[in-house]
Amino acid sequence: MSILVIAEHDNASLKPATLNVLAAAQAIGGDIDVLVAGADCAGAAEAAAAAAGVAKVIKADNAAYAHQLAENVALLIAEVGKGYSHILAPATTNGKNIMPRAAALLDTQAISDIIAVESADTFKRPIYAGNVIATIQSSDSIKVITVRTTAFDGVAAEGGSASVESIDTATDAGISTFVGEELAKSDRPELTAASIVISGGRGMQNGENFEMLYKVADKLGAAVGASRAAVDAGYVPNDLQVGQTGKIVAPDLYVAVGISGAIQHLAGMKDSKVIVAINKDEEAPIFQVADYGLVADLFTAVPELEQAL
Repeated sequence: MSILVIAEHDNASLKPATLNVLAAAQAIGGDIDVLVAGADCAGAAEAAAAAAGVAKVIKADNAAYAHQLAENVALLIAEVGKGYSHILAPATTNGKNIMPRAAALLDTQAISDIIAVESADTFKRPIYAGNVIATIQSSDSIKVITVRTTAFDGVAAEGGSASVESIDTATDAGISTFVGEELAKSDRPELTAASIVISGGRGMQNGENFEMLYKVADKLGAAVGASRAAVDAGYVPNDLQVGQTGKIVAPDLYVAVGISGAIQHLAGMKDSKVIVAINKDEEAPIFQVADYGLVADLFTAVPELEQAL
């Protein structure tokens, strides 16, 4: 078997999600190659070559892939990936945008969001917001898969010595162009990579009250998240949303403040190692998954927590 892993990167460096996907690839077994598609992406290719377990890195360095437009990258994956038995990518916003397109071009069905590998053709994935785990078996000759990165511990970023092979393929679909982007900048850890996450919900009442969580987060070195209700209400930007339609996180410590615990939110954080809930409603569903629960008014409890830290 041969496996192609699609690297997630910023051209200069490899994103940690790729290391998690490499772990899933190792669980499948076989030779593992990594495709790095970008522009001036030598740094990312070298980082991929240094990752444990990688046999070869395929570098597609072309202006058509500068911003990794899904229409262009999917065409590249379909071309390069037709010689592999498995094609894997992280189930990030980018991966979920690209892989179904690549699967369609390869005339195969995408297998999304796997959380475990049973064998080379059998995988587990959550359905119904994580309330049911489905075991699926695929008979497709090429299996196109996205991997829930929180379900696999990443491989070592150093220690590998893979070769880097450059290809000249330039697939510009000509149906989309990059116009611009607005990136949120923060000194706090990235939400999906943080070991501690503190999230606020509708109970925060307004965006200004999130300042309480920011103060606690800064003392803990934590990332700040939010429920969909808080995002929809305009308290915080949507890049902080944790949940089924937001970001999936599994930190060592997750603190839920003023979050009732709707199924949609639980689907995004219930794999956290330790869950702490602060809510004045003792019947809130969040307490059913919490390891530690504090029934208290958050406007009293959170300032006290900050002072104690």
